[in-house]
Amino acid sequence: MSISTILVANRGEIALRVFSTAKNMGLRCVAVYSEADANSSFVTAADVAVHVPGYLESEAIIAAAAETGADAIHPGYGFLSENADFARAVIDAGLIWIGPSPEVIESMGDKIAAKKAAVDANVPILPSSNDPSAGDEVGYPLLVKAAAGGGGKGMHVVEASGDLSEAVASAQREALKAFGDDRVFLERYVPSSHHIEIQILGDSHGNLVHLGERECSIQRRHQKIIEEAPSPTIDSGLRASMAEAALSLARTIGYESTGTVEFLLDHDSKEFFFLEVNTRLQVEHPVTEETTGIDLVRQQILVAQGEAIECPQESISSFGHSIEARLYAEDPANNFLPAIGTVSAFQIPDSDNIRWDVGIGKGTEVGVQFDPMLAKVTSKGSTRREAALRLAKALEELHLGGITTNREFLVSTLRHEAFLAGDTTTDFIERHNPASNNFLTREEVSRAAAVAALWIQGENRAAALVLDQIPSGWRNSHFPDQLTSFTSGEEQFDVSYHSTRDGSFVLNEVDSNRVHRHSSTDIDVEIAGLRSTHVVTRSGNEVFVQMERGTAHLSLVPRFIPPGSNEVADGLVSPMPGVVLDIRVEVGDAVKTGQTLLVLEAMKMEHHINAAADGTVTEILVAVGQQIEQGVVMMVIDDGSEDKDD
Repeated sequence: MSISTILVANRGEIALRVFSTAKNMGLRCVAVYSEADANSSFVTAADVAVHVPGYLESEAIIAAAAETGADAIHPGYGFLSENADFARAVIDAGLIWIGPSPEVIESMGDKIAAKKAAVDANVPILPSSNDPSAGDEVGYPLLVKAAAGGGGKGMHVVEASGDLSEAVASAQREALKAFGDDRVFLERYVPSSHHIEIQILGDSHGNLVHLGERECSIQRRHQKIIEEAPSPTIDSGLRASMAEAALSLARTIGYESTGTVEFLLDHDSKEFFFLEVNTRLQVEHPVTEETTGIDLVRQQILVAQGEAIECPQESISSFGHSIEARLYAEDPANNFLPAIGTVSAFQIPDSDNIRWDVGIGKGTEVGVQFDPMLAKVTSKGSTRREAALRLAKALEELHLGGITTNREFLVSTLRHEAFLAGDTTTDFIERHNPASNNFLTREEVSRAAAVAALWIQGENRAAALVLDQIPSGWRNSHFPDQLTSFTSGEEQFDVSYHSTRDGSFVLNEVDSNRVHRHSSTDIDVEIAGLRSTHVVTRSGNEVFVQMERGTAHLSLVPRFIPPGSNEVADGLVSPMPGVVLDIRVEVGDAVKTGQTLLVLEAMKMEHHINAAADGTVTEILVAVGQQIEQGVVMMVIDDGSEDKDD
């Protein structure tokens, strides 16, 4: 039952991750791709690729395997990775399924059935109910959770009984869209807790091991953004207890392949409770690989071939510390709402002990079709502090522009003294509120403007068609300095300069500035006595300059400013791209501050758009089912701030 060709039923960095191990094992790799991914790097990285209508089209994916001679399918994570029917269809087609059995996927994919299995294995669970109206029985605060879901989809915190019915209805809609199953259940919510998961690995020869734990407590919208191994929270005794509980459950259900048993650890009592079993490779698996040295994809492939895992329990040890950050196209300053756009600048720094799992590049279009994660960045260090600071530095040095991301938020979190001290509860963001916006100082942006001006003059000189041997800026009489202006945020930065006879530049009337080297992608400059090298990318009038603590985004001020557009007074604009799912008001309605006016769906999650002030609805400019972009005026609210009769 050996494998020679693997089809990966996934996309982006997930497909690239599986290809990496498969190719190292001498296996041929097949990609499937949708129209939106036609130009993505994972498509060309495969030995052969097949276009399919979508990543949930199981029949088309299995047909692609037959067409390309693939004998195995790896589902990656997300999409069909925990779909028992797809696993059965793969097996029925005579292909090797790289994952646990369909029966295990089915039992653990149903969160309600998984809780029952945990009880049978004597693993503690949180108070819960399958009755979505039994809030008083479970107790508040509670979570409404999708029975077939994960990743924060179909999950809502409810603080009081009056909010339960709305949360249940919203969770059911999200669950149906994301998982094709609208069942939800209620579970007690523990605000100050730790999210701990145990990596397990089993085979058909009776071997079952754990590879230690990961802590995934830094979350927003109940989705993980920073994960690490080992946990800074638990001691050796608690580690052993949680690992044994995970193995007990795995034995009960007959687990084979890689998987993760997730627990919630109460910060105060140190009691732990079963959450769920993920019957697939996890997004955060790199931190386990970095600390144990075990390639989890390799073990998956071996187990699928009927071989024994290569790591008996006594041989598994953890060394050092590893932390992973998920880089998302989202706006932390706007409640972490997804962002879209074009990646105009992208270059990974040459960083030691940093692992980049990336499926994007310069020119990648980030839309609303898929999860907004751009990359996983993982560090390794001999200590936790070293791993955190290395990761923060690598993120700062990443040359990235053109789209709003959570990069600065991640850096702020990783450098936060509370995080460095191991204070990593699930309410970390609410308690510590890490900085979410670009935090380059005015002085750093001013220097970036000077760098950009010198780089642009070098580009102009390199493109000169006449007198190209004359030094840049040379004049045979006195002329005013050349002037280049940029805006960054609300501020304008003017850079005046001229060259001198020795080839140096006078910048803003300060001399002794010099360009040591210039290329189309970077520049080595000395400004005000400080020499530094900067990666620079230009996209139209947008210029991105890599500084020590991040990427400065500058907009080149054109000679002639095009006329702008007028904003609609009192206009309620879309905070993100999405589909209008529900409109809760009509023209003429009086609304109160905080009242839900409409509901947008983006990334398979619902977002309630609320009134910022009391007022009256005078216009509704969108309709249910309409796809809208970020910044679109959706309705007009008269807040009575002006006397319209004057």
